[in-house]
Amino acid sequence: MVLPAPNLDDRRFQQLVDDAKRLVQQRCPEWTDHNVSDPGVTLIETFAWMTDLLLYRLNRVPDRLYVKFLELLGVSLFPPTAARTELTFWLSGTVPDPVVVPEGTEVSTLRTESDEPVTFSTIDPLELAPVRVEHLFNHNTGGEVVDHDATLKDLEFNTEFLAFSTPPAPGDLLLVGLDHAVPRGIVGLDLRCTIEGIGVDPTDPPLVWEAFCAGSWVACVVIEDTTGGLNRDGRVTLRVPKGHEASVINATRAGWLRARVVQSVEGQPFYSSPPKIFTCAGVLLGGEVDATHAETIRNEVVGLSEGVPGQRFELQRSPVLPGDAFVVEVAAGSGWSEWRQVSNFADSGPDAKVFVLDASAGEVVFGPAVRMEDGSVRQYGAVPPKAAPIRVLEYRTGGGRKGNVQARTITVLRNPIPFISTVENRVAASGGVDGEDIENAKMRGPLQLRSRNRAVTALDYEQLAKEAAPEIARIRAVAADENDPGAVRVLVVPAVADGELGRVTFDQMVPDATALERIARYLDARRVMGARVIVEPPRYQGITVVVRVKARSRFEPRRLRDECLTALYGYFHPVTGGPESDGWPFGRPIHVGEVYSVLQKLPGVELLEDARLFAADPLSGERGQSVQRIDIDANALVFSYEHQVLVS
Repeated sequence: MVLPAPNLDDRRFQQLVDDAKRLVQQRCPEWTDHNVSDPGVTLIETFAWMTDLLLYRLNRVPDRLYVKFLELLGVSLFPPTAARTELTFWLSGTVPDPVVVPEGTEVSTLRTESDEPVTFSTIDPLELAPVRVEHLFNHNTGGEVVDHDATLKDLEFNTEFLAFSTPPAPGDLLLVGLDHAVPRGIVGLDLRCTIEGIGVDPTDPPLVWEAFCAGSWVACVVIEDTTGGLNRDGRVTLRVPKGHEASVINATRAGWLRARVVQSVEGQPFYSSPPKIFTCAGVLLGGEVDATHAETIRNEVVGLSEGVPGQRFELQRSPVLPGDAFVVEVAAGSGWSEWRQVSNFADSGPDAKVFVLDASAGEVVFGPAVRMEDGSVRQYGAVPPKAAPIRVLEYRTGGGRKGNVQARTITVLRNPIPFISTVENRVAASGGVDGEDIENAKMRGPLQLRSRNRAVTALDYEQLAKEAAPEIARIRAVAADENDPGAVRVLVVPAVADGELGRVTFDQMVPDATALERIARYLDARRVMGARVIVEPPRYQGITVVVRVKARSRFEPRRLRDECLTALYGYFHPVTGGPESDGWPFGRPIHVGEVYSVLQKLPGVELLEDARLFAADPLSGERGQSVQRIDIDANALVFSYEHQVLVS
């Protein structure tokens, strides 16, 4: 625990004034008017005010010494972390050759009168190659795959086929084979159909579009479907998952997509007869790539060495974002010599070419010379030669909460790219965390001293994992299995930016793979011998709440519906929800009574007529029966999936 700092002088303004008046009575008895209107009392109060300020500064000395002790222990402020998002680049039209969006392409938000633009840069290159449909199959439940490639070659549209069985059944498939896989691509399927698949709601057909990814079928995001469930000429625009790959179906290799008939949910109309397809064509409309709130600085010369120990060189831009390789080179003869980054100089000899990076301040620090007890001087780390230029090959700067921008706000392409018309972020950017302040560092210091950079207890694992990835919102360390006492599970919950109505998608709750790898590598170097560390996200229990509320008079129903949904998504939130608004507690069961408690407090709710709670699969969307209580695993969290509110 932190020792209480002494109060060196606890007197305040009024006490100083009273002490001065008592001295006046002793030293100057002829002065009898001690009222505030007396000019002498005014002078006393003036000097008491100035003394009070000096005492305040004096009592700040213990805090300064405490911070200096933390510096001696090697405690430094965490730098900010950068928000991440997915950028969608839209093509201006059909392109004859592949279009490449280079790595590091910068895109920003709009500049306004009050706010500077927030700049993001792509992490990987994006190649947008033209695509076409080469194969068209269907596969009815219990039957064989049927080849309909002839319809693709019939330019007169005299050949057609029924997409599904008669009548359609859940599990019937329409298979579309592309000439190559399009991972993270946006594909438009232009279909010629007739109104034969009757019985369905054109705005909500019982169809799911999927792509073959790494041995399994993964759902695609349907951006737009103007065919009304394959019932009229139109286009189905799909966002293809990241893992899409070429595979073999019916002895035919292609990048496969499929439309699968699913069992209709309550109130959803189903096909009474199958749609009729004449032809299908494909076009690549764009693609997605990950981006981070950062700017990349390359080949920056930070200064010339003076040839003395303990040199510090300040970077042009700070802070430096964590997680990337930071390479420093020092001129040596006709070339450059690479120096290695270390966390401290404790194990470095006088010839070790090492440096320490202060990421928060943006400084490169070389090894100091320390005078030992016997009077000798020991050098920790080599000293760069005098007059040798020192440069940093590459680093990223930026980060902070300002990078957590809302969806569809990153729209400005800083460097135009041929055939790219527009760019946008379909999801809100998340993960941006401001740099650590001194108050938090003062609280963290004793914890770091307690763990001594070694992971033994669960609290040690959590604290060290937070050091490795400060952008993570919640971390929990638990025993992996009762039968395996040496294994430790570190559950990682990322920070997320809420979307419309406070909703988050399930993809946002999956931590970034690089962050998981960074935590695992950091803990592996600090774990107890024989311990096995597993770093992964927690299990999420999806829930769906269906409620019917009665609005107060003169209260707009649509507004009340949005307020109810916002309250539900906010309360059943894994990061910011729960009774204390600090994240849903691990293992806490969900009870339908909490729905009444949350919604009845809203000013527009006259009466909560009915509330139902369903367990839901956040991946497939399937939900169970209505229940009063859902018990979840001790190390699981809740996830809101498609709440529904009916306002009367």
